[in-house]
Amino acid sequence: MVDYMDLADRSWPLLRRVTGAHTAIYRASNGLIGHRFPGTPPMLLLEHVGAKSGVARTSPLVYVRDGENLVLVASKGGYPKSPAWFHNLLANPDTTVQVGSRRLAVHARVADAVERERLWPMAVSVYGGYEGYRRRTEREIPLVILQPR
Repeated sequence: MVDYMDLADRSWPLLRRVTGAHTAIYRASNGLIGHRFPGTPPMLLLEHVGAKSGVARTSPLVYVRDGENLVLVASKGGYPKSPAWFHNLLANPDTTVQVGSRRLAVHARVADAVERERLWPMAVSVYGGYEGYRRRTEREIPLVILQPR
């Protein structure tokens, strides 16, 4: 049986390099490359500031549109802990995203139970892997709503 968490732990250094390259190409092409790849869900660039370090960071993430809002899934692949960007947004919720060539100022907040019930199926329809991540972890995977500001 495959130990997915062990595989994920060993893959983080490579994944960091890949996401760094993705971010660089996305920015350099002004979103023409990296926003959408054939057969994959759309990606945005999330700017966030380290909750402890204060260091500015950027993460390429899958997003879901919900009217004027954007929704992020803090899954970290079903890992037991939420991703660092989630903790950073809790500490610093006013931020910026790049969606394709557009930069947007947003305010991040965690979806409440009613919103979550409506938004989770939308997220799974954009990327079916989220359902497997949900089954793999004991924590409730947070949904983050990015509202324009």
